[in-house]
Amino acid sequence: MIRVIIPDSHGEHIDLPAAGAFLADLKRLAPGEIVMLGDHLDAGGTFSQHQRNYTNELVESYEADVAACNAFLDEVCKAAKQARIHYLEGNHEAHVQRWAARMFTSRRDAEMVVDQLGPEKVLRLRERGIRYYKSSVMYQGLSIPGTIRLGKCYFTHGICHSKNADRTHLSKFGEPVVFGHVHRSMSVIESTVTKAAIGAWCPGTLAKLQPLYKHTSPSGWTHGYGLQFVERSGRFLHLNVPIVRGRSLLADLTKELKL
Repeated sequence: MIRVIIPDSHGEHIDLPAAGAFLADLKRLAPGEIVMLGDHLDAGGTFSQHQRNYTNELVESYEADVAACNAFLDEVCKAAKQARIHYLEGNHEAHVQRWAARMFTSRRDAEMVVDQLGPEKVLRLRERGIRYYKSSVMYQGLSIPGTIRLGKCYFTHGICHSKNADRTHLSKFGEPVVFGHVHRSMSVIESTVTKAAIGAWCPGTLAKLQPLYKHTSPSGWTHGYGLQFVERSGRFLHLNVPIVRGRSLLADLTKELKL
């Protein structure tokens, strides 16, 4: 089976050339399974927690963000019609719930608003047949919320944002794990006394590489996505596929090899 992992795309802040290159690969790969690592909604505008520094940031709206994310999801579903899709809630999707928790004193009132304005409803995830995993809920008996295991690999939005996030995830999980959140391609593979090789990978991002809130600080972020070739036993080969200036290096390689 082929499994594709989609990193943070951030709604109306998606990088259209990078997303276009990814979608072209997705159609060619025809995966059986897709994992969305979260932050596909930026949840900007009213729900944003970023400090605004520029007046042109004030044009952001949740409505436009939802429309952009739905447009991306439409293309994902069209390109991979047979794929089972898992959607992990990121810290940006969770902005809606955090906003409701701050604004309301009644849990029932807060949950009613989240039910109407939250990602599951506005992205029509149930209608699309996409399973949504909340960052505040534990799944599959795992000890960390918002995390799932598929075969022999764990998937989570991200437990840290450091430059050594790959090693931190590997250390904390002690098992193969794929994460998003940091927006830069990362990978580390190590052997232990009891395991021949375990790894941690972040595929990068499909969002714009230099958002306004980064001001004059170069982000160092990279475009890409994750690709896994999975055996029936659950064992897998993981590849981080780079996308550079709107071109997928996987597409270039398959053309070169005439695959």
